[in-house]
Amino acid sequence: MSSVRVAEPADASDLPLNAPDVSVLALFLVFAEISLSSFGGAIAWARIVLVERRGWLGERQFAELLGLCQSVPGPSLVNMAIYLGTRHHGVVGAIAAASGFLVPPLVVLLPLGILYQQGAQLEIVQAALRGVAAAAAGMLLATGLKMAHAYRREPLALVVAALALVGVGVLRWPLLAVLVLLAPVSIYLAWRRLR
Repeated sequence: MSSVRVAEPADASDLPLNAPDVSVLALFLVFAEISLSSFGGAIAWARIVLVERRGWLGERQFAELLGLCQSVPGPSLVNMAIYLGTRHHGVVGAIAAASGFLVPPLVVLLPLGILYQQGAQLEIVQAALRGVAAAAAGMLLATGLKMAHAYRREPLALVVAALALVGVGVLRWPLLAVLVLLAPVSIYLAWRRLR
């Protein structure tokens, strides 16, 4: 008879989801908060809300779920909302979380889109957009570093992440090609670590 070893969580951030006290309304409101508060970078704010404030996901869970959500079609945070909603309340939860993420910004962005169309050529509008873009890049970089920190004791995982960064960011390969190349390697390394 063979025994299977189950990997112990590296720290408290790897603990399972806090499933019992997440209501359908909470799913809607939390994802509405993420979408309405994430100026320039929804991933950064989603990590703060879901990991640090609500504790619905651990650091590694967020990183792994984000990776999964980015590897399937559709916006990654909509996919994450659907996953978490389904996990807590099935189809109703998925609809509530996805609606929370999509409906409030739609209500805000429609009038802003009309205003932008009227003033896009103004220098002040263009300067404001450049500033927002710089802030978004900084937030995305900070989030990436925080997510990588959860893997600080796993150099091979960091190597895979660096290869993905080089493939997509430097070489400008399509994301799907990088996934096809690196996903099997990453899965093999994770399987080997658990043995």
